[in-house]
Amino acid sequence: MHDKSIRVQSEEVAKAAQAALIRRGVELEDIAEIVYEMQKSYNVGLTLEHCIHSVERVLRKREVQHAVLVGIELDELAEKGLLSTPLQQIIESDEGLFGVDETIALGSVFTYGSIAVTTFGHLDKQKIGIIKKLDTEPGHHVNTFLDDLVASIAASAASRIAHRMRDLEEEGETFADIEPEELGPKPKPHNEI
Repeated sequence: MHDKSIRVQSEEVAKAAQAALIRRGVELEDIAEIVYEMQKSYNVGLTLEHCIHSVERVLRKREVQHAVLVGIELDELAEKGLLSTPLQQIIESDEGLFGVDETIALGSVFTYGSIAVTTFGHLDKQKIGIIKKLDTEPGHHVNTFLDDLVASIAASAASRIAHRMRDLEEEGETFADIEPEELGPKPKPHNEI
């Protein structure tokens, strides 16, 4: 049964996605550090704050939020042993030929263009920063989807910065000339607060 009258508010979905990341040990700053490392040599005046705000903006996209919620839910169910066989074993072992984890993460990257897609591929292979920690975390942690989701968010945020840098260059400016908030979520009008 599909009840089209049920609507989940955007803010509720955004909060749930961010809370899921935090619950799994991923802070926005962790993702922003990857973005900063990847973009600092190309962008004069870029700060970690700029990167944090770009990550926040990426997390405002429904496609990203949905990918985060689905992927983390599957990781948590696998961690508790609640999936059916053989899916349980495939996700729990992060089976190399599975690929669904990358597919879900990649789906949210397409919104940010070819730069984001190639950057995601690089991060998926190189496992930079917290991505490596999530991929190799000891114990009974299942992060099969989470490491790819973090890579997709970082790739998307890096792509936003690359595109913004081109705009700044055309205006004769650099990141040193703009406030980090200019890369973050747009403020809501007072009647929506």
